Amino acid sequence: MSTMLEIKGLTRQFGQFIAVNNVSFSVESGEVLGFLGPNGAGKSTTMKMVTGFLSPTSGTAVVCGDDVTRDPIAVKRHIGYLPEGAPLYEDMTPAGLLGFVANVRGLAGSDRRSAIDNAVAKLQLDEVYNQQIGTLSKGFKRRVGLAQAILHDPDVLILDEPTDGLDPNQKFQVRELIGEMSKDKAIVISTHLLEEVDAVCNRAVVIARGAKVADGTPADLERRSRYYNSVSVHLKTDRVDQLKSAVERIEHVSGVELGPVVDDVTQVLVVPMDGSEIVEAVNLQLVENNIPAEQIYVERGRLDDVFRQITSEGDAQ
Repeated sequence: MSTMLEIKGLTRQFGQFIAVNNVSFSVESGEVLGFLGPNGAGKSTTMKMVTGFLSPTSGTAVVCGDDVTRDPIAVKRHIGYLPEGAPLYEDMTPAGLLGFVANVRGLAGSDRRSAIDNAVAKLQLDEVYNQQIGTLSKGFKRRVGLAQAILHDPDVLILDEPTDGLDPNQKFQVRELIGEMSKDKAIVISTHLLEEVDAVCNRAVVIARGAKVADGTPADLERRSRYYNSVSVHLKTDRVDQLKSAVERIEHVSGVELGPVVDDVTQVLVVPMDGSEIVEAVNLQLVENNIPAEQIYVERGRLDDVFRQITSEGDAQ
């Protein structure tokens, strides 16, 4: 793999307010990077600097060897960008907009026709192709925005909330498309939706208050959850106290939490200390104390738990 995008110390100030503070990371060909953070963390500001729509106060981004502060036009040739909110010319049709973008991108002749046809097919825009964009649903507008971003087959895709406004079926289709395109591209998905990371990303960078606070694979982040390696036991409600008494004697158990009750079956979550593997010990207690379980499994960790923890603490990594 080769480095397609390298962000070096990007910083952006608005007066005394530091929106983005010395953010650095790189993205390789074949990677789908989830760029995560709570609302107002600086995600969109970072993306605008990477794509050349906003000048950094300091630092830079290098896209396929071109520096955005020195040659922003060259950078834009390599990038497909779906901005936050997918702003579009609402008096145009998708046909008119994609034709306009193709002209701006320098596509002509058969290459132009092929690029437009490919984008329309991938985003399933045939039924609204000649309909005024202002009359389209939010989901279709998002798909038109994504179509213009992929039109010129860019090396790097910067997608700000790409599935915002899409129904579950449309989200699945867009995520499938992102997975297909990622084979020879670097893709950055700016989002606050943790489900997006689980669905399509093989790496995640988290920022809070403008600073990077985590960088790793989804599995790396899950291991930071206090629920990593927790054992979930579903059993009859009248056996819960017996189970709690049994598992609290296990050396590396930090606590027991009760979950929902469905049809007189309660979920009991046995939480380990520091991610210790306790499933065998829990199983042994079930057997020795003759406690029948309806279901038992090991949790891999919860991204939402980690996200809340690291974005509230703000400890830069």
